[in-house]
Amino acid sequence: MRVRYTPRAQADLDDIFNYLDATAPVVAPTIKNAIERRIALLADFPRIAPETELRGVYELTIIRYPYKVYYEISGDEV
Repeated sequence: MRVRYTPRAQADLDDIFNYLDATAPVVAPTIKNAIERRIALLADFPRIAPETELRGVYELTIIRYPYKVYYEISGDEV
């Protein structure tokens, strides 16, 4: 599978990374890496996260950090 970001998702991720860089520059790389690694898992394990009450929408928790990723599976893309 391939992970593809919608424009809105990419903008949200950029905003989060910019916020982390500005407010927590020492730990920002660690948190950003954790987010990126967790999202990358979706390529191999697209059903790793539980489905939400919205059918076909999954909620991936970023372990140890207050972030969640909502995604759908469509064909060979997450």
